Amino acid sequence: MTELLTAAQMRAIEQAAIESGEVTGLELMERAGRGVVEAIFEEWPGLRATSHRAVVLCGPGNNGGDGFVVARLLKEWGWDVEVFLFGDPDKLPPDARTNYDRWLPLGPVEPLSIESGLVALESGSDVVVDALFGTGLARPVDLMPLFGAIYELREWSTEGQLKRPTHVVAIDLPSGLCSDSGKPIGEPTNKATECAAAHAHLTVSFHREKAGHRLSEGPAQCGKTVVADIGLGSRRGTGIEARLADGSEQRLGKFLGHKYTHGHAVILSGGPGKTGAARLAARGALRIGAGLVTLAGPQSALAEIARQVTAVMCRSLDGAPGLREMLEDARFNALCLGPGMGLGPDTQALVVEALKAKRGTVLDADALTRFERNPEALFEILHKNCVLTPHAGEFKRLFPDIAEKLEAPATTGPAYSKVDATREAAARAGCTVLFKGPDTVIADQTGRCSISSSAYERAAPWLATAGAGDVLAGFITGLLARGFGPMQAAETAAWLHTECALSFGPGLIAEDLAEELPKVFRRLLEPPA
Repeated sequence: MTELLTAAQMRAIEQAAIESGEVTGLELMERAGRGVVEAIFEEWPGLRATSHRAVVLCGPGNNGGDGFVVARLLKEWGWDVEVFLFGDPDKLPPDARTNYDRWLPLGPVEPLSIESGLVALESGSDVVVDALFGTGLARPVDLMPLFGAIYELREWSTEGQLKRPTHVVAIDLPSGLCSDSGKPIGEPTNKATECAAAHAHLTVSFHREKAGHRLSEGPAQCGKTVVADIGLGSRRGTGIEARLADGSEQRLGKFLGHKYTHGHAVILSGGPGKTGAARLAARGALRIGAGLVTLAGPQSALAEIARQVTAVMCRSLDGAPGLREMLEDARFNALCLGPGMGLGPDTQALVVEALKAKRGTVLDADALTRFERNPEALFEILHKNCVLTPHAGEFKRLFPDIAEKLEAPATTGPAYSKVDATREAAARAGCTVLFKGPDTVIADQTGRCSISSSAYERAAPWLATAGAGDVLAGFITGLLARGFGPMQAAETAAWLHTECALSFGPGLIAEDLAEELPKVFRRLLEPPA
């Protein structure tokens, strides 16, 4: 697990290190600047040679101080460096002012305005360093045309439309982006020439990534995020745990024992012509290690189900009374309801009956939407062994007030984030909530939270395919059957879901996900070389 920090947590870590006497603020700023330069040379080795040009845009705070360090180091490397300051140098924080003064013998500092900034960007450079606003930004800034120009510069350079491509580097995160939520701070604009936040090819964070690097628009605007070590060691905040590409045997557990020790998952199906989603979930539950999987559905759909499955068992289910009778057998220890079930009254009755059993239960798709008119009726009967798996639309149906806060523009920072929303939803529901998306957030009723990020090196846009969510529901159900706790099952399933998509690659359809699991498991369970 890799910790993510909020802006406040990062400030607290830095302040604690300074107050302990381990390091000064000035030393941290110097290390940060060196980290940025090293990251630039690591990302683009050809820039280590001299005779390159940089434009460094510095802001009125310590982020601007980092920028002055970068400018000085590049100048000492032999670069032609042009430096701009947004704000009054006499109002810079002490450490930033010291680095401003250290730069002055090497070159001038031009006042930054929208006009001067646009001229500098258009003049051509190998690197533009965005050191305007970092993690501490809490209000909109009147630089949207400049942010728009930085965005266009990044896009033109990426697409090869410039004779002299420019590498855009952001310190901490692109200016104007909320470090806690990944949202641009400011009212949305329809003008093509304006952006509420800048964009970058490379973003250099310090000590740890921040939540905004992984949430909402953060990954798209950061380009690629790397973390520079500034000597804060293992200092931790009370941060969000983010599940990144760090698979291990320990997470998956041992595949030992026999089928009855790995549980028996039950997937409820819809009627004829609507069994596909449940079959996808069942296959996912079986592949992820449930010892036995039964697909239960109306008698009228049984022949259709049986023609499509082999290792998965089939069982006729006569509504809620049939489910009550079925669950008298305690060996059925995990349930999945929702995929393809439809929105009729039977769906609600089956959900109510399933929840009475107090077993590991995944509610997805129709099992969530069925309670749109009265979500409280669902919340009253949920229990701590449940996992809800809404996408954005389903989340809004169950938690309309929370969704409204999440969808509101980030006019100030720190903005209400997907982490905040998922934690609030889990507390209200009294169970684990997995809020789907490329920035999937998982929280339980205690406030524990993690982000399963499908961004940067783990980006898998082909995962946005019909049925992928049904397979994820099956993965969670299979892990619940194997004895995983709800939070652990949701985290592990989400991580494996992306791993399977990455392993298969473009062209993926939902049926491929479960079939890719053996390859992923084999790689993860191989002994270290």
